[in-house]
Amino acid sequence: MNQPGYDAELFASLHQRGDPLLLANAWDVASAVAIASAGAKAIATTSAGVAWSLGVPDGADLGADRAAAVIRRITAAVPVPVSADIEAGYGHSPEAVAATVAAVAGAGAVGVNIEDRRDSSLFEPGQQAERLAAARAATDGIPVWINARTDVFLTGAYSTTSAGVAAALRRAAVYAEAGADSLFVPGLTDLAAIADLAAGPLPVAVMVWPGAPTVAQLTAAGVVRISLGSAIAQAAYGLAERAATELFTTGTYDSSSAGISYTAMNDAL
Repeated sequence: MNQPGYDAELFASLHQRGDPLLLANAWDVASAVAIASAGAKAIATTSAGVAWSLGVPDGADLGADRAAAVIRRITAAVPVPVSADIEAGYGHSPEAVAATVAAVAGAGAVGVNIEDRRDSSLFEPGQQAERLAAARAATDGIPVWINARTDVFLTGAYSTTSAGVAAALRRAAVYAEAGADSLFVPGLTDLAAIADLAAGPLPVAVMVWPGAPTVAQLTAAGVVRISLGSAIAQAAYGLAERAATELFTTGTYDSSSAGISYTAMNDAL
């Protein structure tokens, strides 16, 4: 059984320059167990993967209760700290964010991702700061790691990378004051820009995908956390589609040959 106070301290300690935390994001118990069995030091969920597994589009308000239910099952199944991707907190108000953080922390999460995107636009920095401060106050004394995600790059809100970096640094300063522990900048892969952000007021977390800089390159740029986001979930569903297509067209089954064995998966649960 996970121990929230101990796990929170352990999770925080894994965010180190020169030795970043590597997160292969899970979306249900089986994926979390498989990732833990591969040697993961922690588990983080992907909101997209969780939503898809429950028949909900990402960004369509999965809700605090369903998010917490998934976290509760995962924390009961793995021996490592667990962080919850809660999108923008499942509500615009600071009170809604606080309620969501309280729910997932009560389910055992010792970290949260909180986005500053509101639909297709961004919260103003001051608004997001209020939401982050509410999240910090909702953790009931447990030092839950708040990974403050900014979507200045994903939304294309700025016309140049340099302008985006300047905007992200301004947000980082405000978010740090509000109680955030790190700045998450999905969509940014420019190593020089990442290094500039890593020299700023918050440690930096990034998201990777095929073709992104390597772990070694990102480590040299100063990041403390590297995650795959929804990439594994997408790959798993892609395999399901390819295996089905092979079955329905050629009548063969080779696409599924590289799976985890039935016995290994069954024994891991």
